[in-house]
Amino acid sequence: MRFLILGSGFQGRACAYDMLRNPAVTEVALCDMSAANLASAKKFLAKVSGGRAKFKRLDAGNPAAVKKALKGYSALVSCVPYFLNLPLAKAAIAARVHYVDLGGNTDIVKKEIALHPLAVKAGVSVLPDNGLGPGMISTLAVHAMSMLDSVDEVLIRDGGLPQKPVPPMNYMLTFSEHGLINEYVAPATALRGGKLVEIPGLSETEIIDLPAPLGRCEAAHAAGGLSTMAETYAGKVKTMDNKLIRYPGHIAVINAMAAMGFFDDAPLEVRKGVKVAPREIAAKLFRRHFHRPGDEDMVVIHNIVRGLKDGRPAEIVHSLVDYGDKANGMTAMMRTTGWPASIVAQMAADGRGRIKPGAYPVEIGVPAESFIDEARKRGFNLTWKFRWLDVPATAEAAAA
Repeated sequence: MRFLILGSGFQGRACAYDMLRNPAVTEVALCDMSAANLASAKKFLAKVSGGRAKFKRLDAGNPAAVKKALKGYSALVSCVPYFLNLPLAKAAIAARVHYVDLGGNTDIVKKEIALHPLAVKAGVSVLPDNGLGPGMISTLAVHAMSMLDSVDEVLIRDGGLPQKPVPPMNYMLTFSEHGLINEYVAPATALRGGKLVEIPGLSETEIIDLPAPLGRCEAAHAAGGLSTMAETYAGKVKTMDNKLIRYPGHIAVINAMAAMGFFDDAPLEVRKGVKVAPREIAAKLFRRHFHRPGDEDMVVIHNIVRGLKDGRPAEIVHSLVDYGDKANGMTAMMRTTGWPASIVAQMAADGRGRIKPGAYPVEIGVPAESFIDEARKRGFNLTWKFRWLDVPATAEAAAA
């Protein structure tokens, strides 16, 4: 198998790292327009390359050039900004190679899914939204849903956090500050009473108790995490939402900033003749305050799915806490974002997941059990617990 990855940043090199650990992968071409990024990625991948990693200058904004470069490859993985993904998906179909990306914009993902007839005709799979969230969190939720006969609630909780929080905000950047602000302030999609609704970002804060060492945290609605999933299950599931996890106190501070207008896009006159958008200043301050090179991160997923099994109310809780790989320079966010894209691309290329040709949302296109098998092979500490809800907790504990 031969893979071409666009974007040699953190997620692109994490994806390449995972692919190169598979002896069946004969080549991974990591492509970027930045010579500095490529040189850094080459150094990062030296331990696992074995001569199979190639580093090429390629403009992701030139679909014709990308199509030409794809000749002879099994799949294209896009780790570049979301606004490039639709033309890249079209280029992959035209080149008759499988396509995977990290998502980032639900409207664009829907346009990619609309390429289904073209993908079927070309005999390839188009699989957007395969990062952490949307991506792994969605696939784990689908896995839990498959264990029940009917589903009432799907509560997806996830977050990237510092292992050693620094007051007063107790947070560190693990991806773009602009993307982070968008998660905070853009509306989130959800299901309420089986109907698709929009809910304000960072609203409905809840207390959530997580396994050690996290303990008591908080969670609130995040934009974009569900992507197409709520629409897919509208009318089939009563309640579905995605909330980001933070250490206590963080969400209240961000909501206060939002109420004061720190995230507004409209330019504000700061002095005569000088206008600036508050969000641009906020992004700069986020980068300055939350960017902590050298600090170690962690990623937590905590999904709760409830419904009926054999006529009885039941619950499945999926849990994952990942601490990254300091020895190999791999953050938890890199592993939980770049590796899912690698897993899905390899499943599409070698047929392990039996993914049919066509363009699919992650909740339909990715075989959950096969994905989980691959994730656990990579050392992800993924567990789940099934319990009956009509049995008192004391009786359940005594039976155990």
